[in-house]
Amino acid sequence: MGRLIVEQVITADGYAADADGGIDFFDALVQTGDDGAVELNDAQQLAYVSQAEAILFGATTYRMFADYWPAVDPAVERVAELINRLPKFVVSNTLAVAPWGDGSVEILRGDGAEQTAALKERFGTVIVWGSLVLTDALFTAGLVDELHLRIVPTLRGDGRSFTPGALAERRLRLEKVASRPGGVVSLRYRVG
Repeated sequence: MGRLIVEQVITADGYAADADGGIDFFDALVQTGDDGAVELNDAQQLAYVSQAEAILFGATTYRMFADYWPAVDPAVERVAELINRLPKFVVSNTLAVAPWGDGSVEILRGDGAEQTAALKERFGTVIVWGSLVLTDALFTAGLVDELHLRIVPTLRGDGRSFTPGALAERRLRLEKVASRPGGVVSLRYRVG
């Protein structure tokens, strides 16, 4: 069976979205070089996500990615090549179609946890970004193998956690800690 990685961008106080679902705090991910120029390529992050063989989204995160990534120049943001090349799947019982640039994303209907378990049988490594409703189901079903948190130096005070409220205690094993420019910290955990 393959490995499922969930990656979440969260505030320092643990929120993945504001109370209305907004993610304005993501602006803190923008890195600047020593010369003050905006740096859009994080070599360590690119190397990390390069291990993925497929990308899985919930419907909301799919829409955000589909509106942005197909038009991004890979010469400017190198991760765009990877995101656009990999097979992509969206769990949705409401989307009729899921376009992506000149192509499309495969829609998985029905139970998100069951569909994800089937994907783990097909691919060695599947990565899920955001997709809070879907990842709630994946954590609850015990399907998450690795959790990658990118913590931005921002406090919200309230909002949406990156895990379901009723989740039973799960032990995590820290595998890597890395600091990034601008005060962003990346944590990688094994789940279970």
